[in-house]
Amino acid sequence: MSNTQVRTDTSPNGLPQQGQVARAVTPPRVSARRRRPGVIALSLALVAAGGAGVAVLLLQVGHRTEVVTVARDVQVGQVLTEADLRTASVALDPAVKAVRASALEQVVGKRAAVELKPGSLLSDSQVTSEVLVKPGEQLVPIGLKPEQVPATALVPGQKVLLVHVPAQGATDAAKDSDASSGPETVKGRVVKASGAAPGTGVVVVDVATSATDGPTAAAWVSAGTLRLVLAAADGR
Repeated sequence: MSNTQVRTDTSPNGLPQQGQVARAVTPPRVSARRRRPGVIALSLALVAAGGAGVAVLLLQVGHRTEVVTVARDVQVGQVLTEADLRTASVALDPAVKAVRASALEQVVGKRAAVELKPGSLLSDSQVTSEVLVKPGEQLVPIGLKPEQVPATALVPGQKVLLVHVPAQGATDAAKDSDASSGPETVKGRVVKASGAAPGTGVVVVDVATSATDGPTAAAWVSAGTLRLVLAAADGR
């Protein structure tokens, strides 16, 4: 259908006037919307960026690694068995150093260097081939009050010094003797440190000492005259 309209002049009574020629009415011109190249380029860039983000996310989700996880509670020093462990497929961050599932057989038979909890990933630093309490050593449990617990976390294998301090009310002669020769010390190694006990905040630390020093350290603990000091990294 043509958009051309015909208009005729009419007389006052509504009838076309004689001799008048109908004139064509030109339709209004519709201006085309101007396109902005900058807006188009920005739109394309956003679409491309969104597509790239989705692609990266899909790659991350799709890339999974078979690792070893802990199946049940394992105490410090306990020998690991196949029943203690399982494997799982996870999206692993490269910064996480977890034992790969292919190394499961190499882990079985080692000892837990720390307390292991179900569902956690197993790392190489959490297991050891060494016996935590070696032949010729004794295990001395030491209770530390909140103010005696070091701010540095106590971890298995950490070297410590067990220091004998004068009891409250000791004689001046005993104090002078201790001052001249220095306090008695016993070298030890942390095997396990418990969490703070509810209400009291006491932390129990199992320390391995030589068989000859074990009874001495136990006597100091009983008398309340023992303090635990962290040793340097070389054990001195």
